[in-house]
Amino acid sequence: MLNMQSISRVFKTDTIQTHALRDFNLKVNSGEFVAVTGPSGSGKSTFLNVAGLLDAFDGGSYELDGVNVKGLKDDELSRLRNEKIGFIFQSYNLIPDFNIFDNIDMPLRYRGFSAKERKRRIESALEQVGLASRHKYLPSQLSGGQQQRIAIARALAGEPKILLADEPTGNLDSLMARQVMELLHTLNDQGSTIIMVTHDPDQARSVKRNVQVIDGQITDMSIYAPLNDVALNKAQTA
Repeated sequence: MLNMQSISRVFKTDTIQTHALRDFNLKVNSGEFVAVTGPSGSGKSTFLNVAGLLDAFDGGSYELDGVNVKGLKDDELSRLRNEKIGFIFQSYNLIPDFNIFDNIDMPLRYRGFSAKERKRRIESALEQVGLASRHKYLPSQLSGGQQQRIAIARALAGEPKILLADEPTGNLDSLMARQVMELLHTLNDQGSTIIMVTHDPDQARSVKRNVQVIDGQITDMSIYAPLNDVALNKAQTA
């Protein structure tokens, strides 16, 4: 699904070169749930931007769902990103003046789907996140956890090959965070491929595979037996 080999990303100023990623190698198979951890400034966000085709890379190779992205033009990258990737942001990124239906509908309009197809996708995505009855609500009428579930529904409506989640519970209290994580695990059980950047060790421990990034390099790849529901709830409420 995602295959990065020897990826490098260098940010340059007149006097300084910052190696945000160096010799970065990662392969994620279809159906995996991978947590990416590391301290602030370690390169996690740069990795996510490169993986999401939001930022270029300077060296190495990157294949997304079998497509080599190196050398693609901006419009080709945009089309690939819209078709293959669903984004889940820490701050939800919902449009406050649009109701829930229209928030999910907007990116689908850009892809040229018919009104009937958009409606089908939106209703299906809202059903998946358990908020089908709230489609006429404004974001301000929902809790933080509900807004994040709407953001997940927006990503799901595009029927992506992979979900990229950037600190998806960072703005939530422990109860809402647990509900969002339970939803992500359910989606993964149903076949979604998920890469999640997180600072939360308990959330990272809840998935089978952890990747630790320090100074732009992967320093550890660990395979865990995920915490069961009881143990996970205890860990997240401790």
